[in-house]
Amino acid sequence: MQWISYIRLVRPANIITAISDIVAGVAISGSLGMVGWNNEILIDFISLILATSCLYAGGIVFNDVFDIEHDQVHRPERVIPSGKVSLKKAKTFGVLLFIIGVISAFVVSPLSGSIAIGIALLALLYDKYSKHQAFLGPLNMGLCRGGNLVLGISIMDNFYLPYLWIGILPIIFISAITLTAQKETQGKNKMAIVLAMLLDISIVIGFVLLSKFFDFSLKTAFIFILLWYVVNFSTKLNAVLKNRPKMIQRAVKAGILSLIPLNASYVAGFSTIYLAIATLSLLPISLYLSKKFAVT
Repeated sequence: MQWISYIRLVRPANIITAISDIVAGVAISGSLGMVGWNNEILIDFISLILATSCLYAGGIVFNDVFDIEHDQVHRPERVIPSGKVSLKKAKTFGVLLFIIGVISAFVVSPLSGSIAIGIALLALLYDKYSKHQAFLGPLNMGLCRGGNLVLGISIMDNFYLPYLWIGILPIIFISAITLTAQKETQGKNKMAIVLAMLLDISIVIGFVLLSKFFDFSLKTAFIFILLWYVVNFSTKLNAVLKNRPKMIQRAVKAGILSLIPLNASYVAGFSTIYLAIATLSLLPISLYLSKKFAVT
C-alpha cells in the first residue's frame, strides 16, 4: 500500500501543529470567537487549514528530496532512500502539494495567496540551502512558521499591520527548535541547545509584552504558556546533560509538538479559555500520529 509511504513522507503529526498555527492566527484576528459564523468565514477557515496542511507537507517532502544523499547514510529507513517512493514521484508530489496550498490560500484573498507563495519559497530556500547555515537556517525556518501564523491572521478583511509583530514569537521559537536539531544525528551541540533555551525565555517575555500592547489576557493564557515552557525546558535540559542523538531528537520532537500548547496560549489570550482547550485537544491527535509516523 504505497499511500502509507506518502503519508509517512509528509509526517502527519507535524501537519497537525501547522493547523494549530492557523487556529491561533484566526484567534489573533478576532474572528475565532465571533458569534454567528457565516458560510464565507467557514469556507475561508477550511481553505486556510487546507493551505497550511499542503504547504507544510510540501516543505517536508522537498526536505527529504534534497536530503537524499545524507539520508542514504544516516536515515536509510526514510521513505525516499528506502525506495518506497521514488525521487521523481516525491518531487511531483511536493509540487502538487505546494500548488494546492497556494490555490487554497487565494480562495480566501489575494493577501492570503501571496503569503502562501512566500511560505512555499521560504520552505524551498530552507530545504535546499539555508538549513546548512548556522544562522540563516534557524531564521529561515522561523520565518516559515511566523508566516504560517500570519496566514491565519489574514482571514480578517482589514489586516491590522501591528499584528505582524506577533509573528516574531513563532520565528524565535522555531529558530530555537532548529538550533536544537543541528547535529541531531551526531550530538555534540550543547551550546546550540543552551542558546535555544535562552530563546525560549525570550518568548515568555514576549507574551508579557503582548499583554501590554495588545488585547491579550496573560492571566487566561498563563497555564498554557507554563505547559509549553515546562515541556521544552525539561527536554532541552536532558539533551544538554545527555548530549546524544536520541536525547536531542527527543527534544526536537517535543519542541515541534509543543507548538500546539504554544498556539493554545494565543487562543486563550486573544479569545477564550474554552477555545484554547479545544485547540489543545489537537495535541493528543498529534501525539498519536507521532507514535505511528516520524516527526524529525
